[in-house]
Amino acid sequence: MAAPSTAGLSRRLRAWLPRLTQVRWSRYNPSFLEPEVNKELYRKPWEELTEEEKEKLELKAVQPIKAAPPTVSTSVFSDPMISKFTNMMMKDGNKVLARSLMAQTLEAIKRKQLEKYHKAPEDEKETIECNPYVIFHQALKNCQPIIGLSSITKGGKTYQVPVPLKDSRKRFLAMKWLITECRENKNRRTLMPEKLSQELLQAFNNEGPIIKKKHVLHKMAEANRAYAHFRWW
Repeated sequence: MAAPSTAGLSRRLRAWLPRLTQVRWSRYNPSFLEPEVNKELYRKPWEELTEEEKEKLELKAVQPIKAAPPTVSTSVFSDPMISKFTNMMMKDGNKVLARSLMAQTLEAIKRKQLEKYHKAPEDEKETIECNPYVIFHQALKNCQPIIGLSSITKGGKTYQVPVPLKDSRKRFLAMKWLITECRENKNRRTLMPEKLSQELLQAFNNEGPIIKKKHVLHKMAEANRAYAHFRWW
């Protein structure tokens, strides 16, 4: 039997290509422009703009613009790390409740720090941080482990091998430890924002059970450093 020619094969494939190719439809015409969420561009004076930036701004005055995705915002209160923490704290898709708890947590941190600020003597007031966003980021950074453990099987035995962690894994473990600690080891009468604000303030000062958990993980990795050569990646 003769082999099919190239033209015949391409003709057969052309009939199946529309069924195999994934098509992503858009509600916008090609004439719609992408949204610009960079606030610094709008704050620059007209004289400091380049010719390309001036042309883009003139086009946006007359051409339609696509709607910005929900993950992008120009608000000063928008914080991607707090949004990620809120999503991890959310249960059963109830994001309204998760956002409310996060807002109450930041408010509780602000109240506690302001109370501490007004009670402190004058020479210590400058050292007290009252911005809850700064406290949240610093507490999250203090909770992040540097090295972790990975289970590797060699010769029928499973070893806990110390491995360096990526930045995304560090953030995930810090957020997971904070949420788990607040859910499992809090008094029934203590509300979630109150417990979470306590844990964040303790972590901000390098104290509390989350910091201890990080140190325990580092000690276990140090104890198992003899198995570090089992890591193959």
